[in-house]
Amino acid sequence: MISGGQLPTAVPGAGGVDLPRQPGEGGAREPRISLRGIRKTFGSHQALRGVDLDLFPGECLGLVGDNAAGKSTLTKVISGTYIPDDGTITLDGEAVRFSGPADARSRNIEMVFQDLSLCDHIDVVGNLFLGRELTKGPFLDRARMLVEARKMLDALEIRIPRLTAKVEKLSGGQRQAIAIARAASFNPKVLIMDEPTSALAVAEVEAVLALINRVKARGVSVVLITHRLQDLFRVCDRIAVMYEGTKVAERQIGSTNLEDLVKLIVGGERH
Repeated sequence: MISGGQLPTAVPGAGGVDLPRQPGEGGAREPRISLRGIRKTFGSHQALRGVDLDLFPGECLGLVGDNAAGKSTLTKVISGTYIPDDGTITLDGEAVRFSGPADARSRNIEMVFQDLSLCDHIDVVGNLFLGRELTKGPFLDRARMLVEARKMLDALEIRIPRLTAKVEKLSGGQRQAIAIARAASFNPKVLIMDEPTSALAVAEVEAVLALINRVKARGVSVVLITHRLQDLFRVCDRIAVMYEGTKVAERQIGSTNLEDLVKLIVGGERH
């Protein structure tokens, strides 16, 4: 919950949501998150096989691979949903071991899951502020939450006429948009998006891509999982390719193309 009903301090910019300044902007380029030797097994299936990965402030890292390559598992390790069986994670130079998603969120790691993690029987406003409700004294400040919810969605150019409608009544694209707005609006240091544009209309896709560029411009580290490979070239600085639980390649965005990525995704050839 946001203490005393306070919203995070934000800075203005063009093309999306006002986003918070991050500590240490403009300083030395050190990894925000470093993963070393990350392993995760589910029964007999090795989902992650010793993955090393660095994520820097102010960049968007595209994470690609075929189904069951380990992309979602890796991001769920970063976001605290899964605890790795082996390996280390450092966040801003400090060794961390997240006990769960709430622990990761307390360190400003936000994730838009592919399954959205929305509560169907709660309205739009309630979902946007779930777990971080604004208060006025001992009571929920419902009126202010309604105003701020409209601002969140307007900034993303997301059109939902009735914010008091239950989420279960909304379209797939509207539901996805709510999950994105929720994650992007609360001081993220790291913002992970798992297939964020998969259910969106063209205009909403454009709004999300603009948001990603806006977020990383403020020093936020962004991880993007998508099967829309063309989107990577709009927002990403680097791309990491996963294959059968292993990171098999990294590419600077200027040194790769769609053909190269498809070959790596399908063949898993190490580079």
